[in-house]
Formats: sequence, structure tokens, C-alpha cells
Amino acid sequence: MYSGIPPEHSLPYRVIAQRVRAGYSVRMTGFAARERQELAELLATVGPDAPTLCTGWRTSDLVSHLVLREGRPDAAAGILAKPLAGWTKKVQDSTRARVPYPELVERFRSGPPAWSPTRLGTVDEAANTIEFFVHLEDVRRATPDWKPRDLDPDLDDELWRRLRAAAKLLFRKVPLGVTLVRAPQQQTVVAKPATPQMVTVTGLAGELVMFCHGRKDAAKVELHGDAAAIERLRKTPLGV
Repeated sequence: MYSGIPPEHSLPYRVIAQRVRAGYSVRMTGFAARERQELAELLATVGPDAPTLCTGWRTSDLVSHLVLREGRPDAAAGILAKPLAGWTKKVQDSTRARVPYPELVERFRSGPPAWSPTRLGTVDEAANTIEFFVHLEDVRRATPDWKPRDLDPDLDDELWRRLRAAAKLLFRKVPLGVTLVRAPQQQTVVAKPATPQMVTVTGLAGELVMFCHGRKDAAKVELHGDAAAIERLRKTPLGV
């Protein structure tokens, strides 16, 4: 259990959340649904002002982002399209200010609106398994005393499968060759074809996911290669 915030600080939010929760139901199953529930529980526990690995965001910002992403497609476009980022931020800030934090957590916990394609299990898995895993770790790893989770082997396999499929996209901006190595299985994927400079990134599947989605300093991985190449990789933005 997350220990970055004293229990007495989170109790009021959890009590309110229990009351709000009665009005919601979750119909989804699978890896994404399980990560959603763990993340919602952690958000309820730590309250709105806990730190995250997302630069400049507290937990209230993160849950507002998650609710907007699923319920406001008009505003969520700015998450990927930089010209619309200002509108996305405006709606996200407004949502955070207008809706009480416990209600935001429970909106996220309950899943997307009925009209959303992610109500379908296969779509939910594709869109949200990595998203919710990373954001759960964004909260867990934002304090110095965090410890790695013992992941279910099936989730570990799923994270690796999805990372392999997305690797070339995630590393498209990297100006050198990169190979990912999953430990301890020693499975590999070439994220970027070899160049005169080459770096190998080795770690558990979940750690590789965190590294490849821009959480480099919080990922427990080993980097092998020329020192200059490793430094270039560390400085190059990763992620979609």
C-alpha cells in the first residue's frame, strides 16, 4: 500500500468515495480494468495533493486528465495534438476546479461513458492497459520509499507484447539504435535499427514500459553501450 501520505490525510476522501461509489458500476474485465481499479483505489487513498511523476501534476491533475480523456473527446484531442493542448488544459483545469476530487476518482473508477468504444473489452485493453499501468506507477513511484510491484505473470506478458508492438513508434525520435531486452527471459525487440551508435536497454517488462514512456529516472533498467550514446538516449524524449 502506498505510504507517501499519512492515513489520516486520506480518510475523508475514502469515506466520501464509499458513498459516491454506490452510484457506479464497472462492467469491464481484463488487464486494463484491473489496473483501473488499483489506480482508482490508490488515488482515493492518497488524496488530491499527492505527487506524481507527471511534471507539474498532483494527483488531482492526473485524475482530471483521466476523466477528460475518457469523457470529453473534444477536449482530449490536445493530449496528442499540440495545437489543441491549450484547450485541453483549460477543460482539464476547469474539471478539476468544478468537480470534487472524490467524485472525479469515482468517475474514473466507474469506467468511460456508455457510448465510449472502450466499454468493449478488446478496445479497453488496447487503449488503456499501458495507460493505466504507467499512471498507477506515476503515483506509486513519486515518493522515495516506493517499491516495485510483483506483477502477475500474465500482466507481465501483456505489457511486453504491447511494448513490442509500439516500440518503433515510441523511439521514432531517437537518433541512435536501440534494442530492448526483457529480463529474465532475454527476449528482445529492436526499437530503432542500428546506427553507428547503439544502446541496449535491459529490464523487466514493466520497467521497460516505464522507461519507454518517458519515466527514465524512475525505471529500474540497465543501459549498455557507449557513454555518449547512453547520454543521448537519456536526453531524447520518448513516448507517443
